[in-house]
Amino acid sequence: MLKIGLQLYTLREELEQDFEGTVRKVAALGYRGVEFYNYFGRTAEQVKQLLDETGLVALGAHRPYDAMIKDAKQEVAFNLHIGNPNLIVPYLNEEDRKWEDVAANLRVIGEQCKEHGAVLSYHNHDFEFTEQVEGRTAWDYLFDEVPADLLQAELDTCWVHFAGYDPVEYINKYAGRLPIIHLKDVKKREDGSPETVVLGEGEVNLTAILKAAEQAGVEWAVVEQDYCSRPAFESVTDSLNWVKAYANQGGNINV
Repeated sequence: MLKIGLQLYTLREELEQDFEGTVRKVAALGYRGVEFYNYFGRTAEQVKQLLDETGLVALGAHRPYDAMIKDAKQEVAFNLHIGNPNLIVPYLNEEDRKWEDVAANLRVIGEQCKEHGAVLSYHNHDFEFTEQVEGRTAWDYLFDEVPADLLQAELDTCWVHFAGYDPVEYINKYAGRLPIIHLKDVKKREDGSPETVVLGEGEVNLTAILKAAEQAGVEWAVVEQDYCSRPAFESVTDSLNWVKAYANQGGNINV
């Protein structure tokens, strides 16, 4: 059964003001797990104690590409201490998008993660699907070049959709290599730019995505909203309410 988590980047302003209080509120809302992106100066032991207190699972962590290149061992040690084995490269700056070099670096980082008992994943935006390498999307190129035991997929289904591809097809394609998906909704502004919105308020077929994710053996569906037009806590509450409504209608997700 799918479990529901939250990418804490959605609450970045709240976390900066009150890290512990914000995490406690996320637990009180009913999210099962959290995906970190920043620890705001807390030690691994402090984060672990907070997770133990709230009962939240550390399901993953977005860690910067350059930090993983520089010292993957340190990143792994911190995350294993808090109970998180999943380290995820979340984004590549434009100057870093030399795809042969990226693949080579991910192989090295993946080996280091595997050696120390962790799992490396890669998270997409739209550019991995709009950029082509040797006749393939950059996303497909990376996962063709780096073996599955060194690199797992964290598919941001919203950005797949925004790039013009079918998220369900990609979930099916990467079944068995896809422990986590990002569940996100979007609508296009008049100028064609994306506006991330509360689940159910955009154009993404979320129900089809969740059904495909369950069939593909995905463990976590992670809510994320890059930018919120109304208060962020209100947004993540409303998104969780959409998931609960989906579950109440027979959706196989643990909320």
